[in-house]
Amino acid sequence: MEIFFTILIMTLVVSLSGVVTRVLPFQVPLPLMQIAIGALLAWPTFGLHVEFDPELFLVLFIPPLLFADGWKTPTREFLEHGREIFGLALALVVVTVVGIGFLIYWTVQGIPLIPAFALAAVLSPTDAVALSGIVGEGRIPKKIMGILQGEALMNDASGLVALKFAVAVAMGTMVFTVGGATLEFFKVAIGGILAGFVVSWLYGRSLRFLSRWGGDEPATQIVLLFLLPFASYLIAEHIGVSGILAAVAAGMTITRSGVMRRAPLAMRLRANSTWAMLEFVFNGMVFLLLGLQLPGIMESSLVAAEADPNVEVWMLFTDIVLIYLALMLVRFGWLWTMKNFSVRFLKKKPMEFGSWTTRELLIASFAGVRGAITLAGVLSIPLLLPTGDVFPARYELVFLAAGVILFSLFVGVIMLPILLQHIDVGDSTQQHKEERIARAATAEVAIVAIQKMEERLAADAEENIDNQLLTEVSSRVIGNLRRRADGRNDVESSLQEENLERRFRLAALRSERAELYHLRATRQISNETLQKLLHDLDLLEALLIENQ
Repeated sequence: MEIFFTILIMTLVVSLSGVVTRVLPFQVPLPLMQIAIGALLAWPTFGLHVEFDPELFLVLFIPPLLFADGWKTPTREFLEHGREIFGLALALVVVTVVGIGFLIYWTVQGIPLIPAFALAAVLSPTDAVALSGIVGEGRIPKKIMGILQGEALMNDASGLVALKFAVAVAMGTMVFTVGGATLEFFKVAIGGILAGFVVSWLYGRSLRFLSRWGGDEPATQIVLLFLLPFASYLIAEHIGVSGILAAVAAGMTITRSGVMRRAPLAMRLRANSTWAMLEFVFNGMVFLLLGLQLPGIMESSLVAAEADPNVEVWMLFTDIVLIYLALMLVRFGWLWTMKNFSVRFLKKKPMEFGSWTTRELLIASFAGVRGAITLAGVLSIPLLLPTGDVFPARYELVFLAAGVILFSLFVGVIMLPILLQHIDVGDSTQQHKEERIARAATAEVAIVAIQKMEERLAADAEENIDNQLLTEVSSRVIGNLRRRADGRNDVESSLQEENLERRFRLAALRSERAELYHLRATRQISNETLQKLLHDLDLLEALLIENQ
């Protein structure tokens, strides 16, 4: 019962945290609010203690969140920015592990070289979810945010693989060589991506089989979709490859494989709403758990530091700032280097970095906030070595990692809004133009299809449809489509007409809904009829609101 009540309390807190951020007189990013509430609940006065199991955390929360991110990531843009993404997610991770690892070893008292590399490895992954939470959706220019999201998808795996190597060397179970580590990394990465593709493909085949033999049952299909990221992750980990990349690959494959395109309408609608709810809850749980661990981490680390004659407590806080500044310097330096390399040597096909200003380089640097993967990674470091000795400086690693996470979030909250002032976040005019062109093109194709259908129905004696009725109905539908097709020529008039029609339709739908409740209250219709008709109205209203 204790676990049940803990889950209920955490779910309630996640739900209310969004309300709290909106009613406060000052703006607090949702992730920071959830971390603060978690820390407050874990304080001895309240005493909500949640044991953090890093392995369970990685299995329970990370696969669905990364799957959802992969699902939403535009594959074309991801591939177009492949050089930029892999330059950050792979090369920068290696530079960070080596450079920051040696810095920690030289400057932080009591941390040997291999544990220093382990700390640098867990600090290398960035967190796009935390970034969106602290700056808000759509605040960062699309050309930057697309690359940052792709980086965050991929560097989780590279950072955790680097951590795995460092821990294995520290435990004495692996002899590190550059060639061996490189080969192992590519085996783990490519194997994880292939595992995700295969599992996603099998899911698509299974879905079509179930639809053929069992009919279109949305509930069953959505449950299977929810299990897909876990299946990808667990199968990949079982065969010794990257479960994180498998979950990402499965999410990206879903959009490209046509599974959702061929799925029944009811499943697509429910899947989108279900995943939106799950993302909100799981993201909130991640930051709430981070906050719940902070008091315990601080208490145990400070007690251990006081008992360690080689460590000064005040220096741990100084080390947090030093490590964060070094991370930002390395990140900015790498971005600046890639920008200049692109301008000088890639003139025919320059990277996106080549057109970035210094301000945009700074935005991308401070946007590299750390989050849940860093905490899960550092807490997964074992307590003891195979010899029975304590893992060297583990308490320092945990304290410094938690401190860098918090400090990166606080600095991001302060610096990013300053850097983003008066910056163009994307050409919305171009997006509206693309939407109009697409709507007009689809309308023209639809008109041709209706005309062919009209001819077929008129020639089909079995249909026995009156020609006048057929012409009247098809003309009415084609007339509506014709207005859409002509909309790209008279943009202002078309937009005004669409907005006016949408307002009329919304007013009509809301009055219809009120009348349905009145009919049910006066017992003129049954509850079953009410729910069916309300569902139809909800779908129509959702479509109208979505197109605003």
